Amino acid sequence: MAPKAKPSFEKAINDLEKIVKALESGDLPLEKSLEKFETGIKLSRYCAETLDEAEKRVTLLMADEKGEPEEKPFDVEA
Repeated sequence: MAPKAKPSFEKAINDLEKIVKALESGDLPLEKSLEKFETGIKLSRYCAETLDEAEKRVTLLMADEKGEPEEKPFDVEA
């Protein structure tokens, strides 16, 4: 059996939002809530790792005036 492909970041966030809403509703039985919670934790970790990787890529792509790579934090407001 082939390994499961990882979802896109956007799909993972969307799935995580659905899980949060389902858990917040309080309508799920305990076992189903635990399953959703476990899936949510996995999705949350995947999203955090994906964001970390994106930040590393942005840092590598930043360059100084001479075109040399320069490590500097990504500033959203800049």
